[in-house]
Amino acid sequence: MIDDGRALFLQIAESVEDQIVDGSLPEESRAPSTNELAAFHRINPATAAKGISMLVDKGVLYKQRGIGMFVAPGARAQLLGERRTAFADRFVDPLLAEARTLGLGADDLADLIRERAGIGSAAGLTEGTLR
Repeated sequence: MIDDGRALFLQIAESVEDQIVDGSLPEESRAPSTNELAAFHRINPATAAKGISMLVDKGVLYKQRGIGMFVAPGARAQLLGERRTAFADRFVDPLLAEARTLGLGADDLADLIRERAGIGSAAGLTEGTLR
């Protein structure tokens, strides 16, 4: 995980966010401490603390004095919303721009998505999920 050239504290923050999003770190559960993260990733505790502080500033984690850091209520929904927006910005907007260039409409795009997803029919593409 820690190797793609981005700042280590960002990678630490994203790692914790990933655990919240995938449910392995549920809301109201204790988050790993900066020392635990530093030991696990073999990095300076100050670097881990910077990543954790970022999540506190975002409202994803909160501190309970003397006990540790905890996942904030609503953190998963917040992160999913942020990722959904980032996904749309990174993938959907360019897709729509290219579709306009090619003269493809919404139905054409839906058909392409179904075809690529191996769905085949509109019944298989339900709101919010690909089966």
